Amino acid sequence: MDTTWIQVFILTFAECVAPAGKTVCQEQQFELQFAKQADCEYALEQLLAMKDGLDNVIVNRRKSGCAPSAMQTESFASLEAINEAFKDKVGWTVPGEGGARRAIVNADHRERLVNLYPCEETGGIAPCRIGDIIVEEATTGEVVEIWKRD
Repeated sequence: MDTTWIQVFILTFAECVAPAGKTVCQEQQFELQFAKQADCEYALEQLLAMKDGLDNVIVNRRKSGCAPSAMQTESFASLEAINEAFKDKVGWTVPGEGGARRAIVNADHRERLVNLYPCEETGGIAPCRIGDIIVEEATTGEVVEIWKRD
């Protein structure tokens, strides 16, 4: 494993947000990194579209945008080398294989299915299974806070 420098694109987003019912806003700024310029510009467009619909947010377009930069990162000789280095790391997804995460979820699902009784045997008392479907217990009716803008 070596260290190398790669090009990244920094999305800087500057906005002024006012709490509900207030006329004075507080400026805040955040940055996101992208590997491709097109991804950075797409994210900027989405943020601008989302924020334009809000009454309590003003976007400073002069301070917002995508700029090229660079970052230092680890580099590997091959795809096999990086897969070997991270194979035991929880949540590692093999580059180019979108199904790696799904395989983990499916394995967990199958393991849980094996440990559950069929709903016919439990008289419908959950958790139980119907075929490959896991039936969970009913919600407890916990209170959920709902936030809304006045």
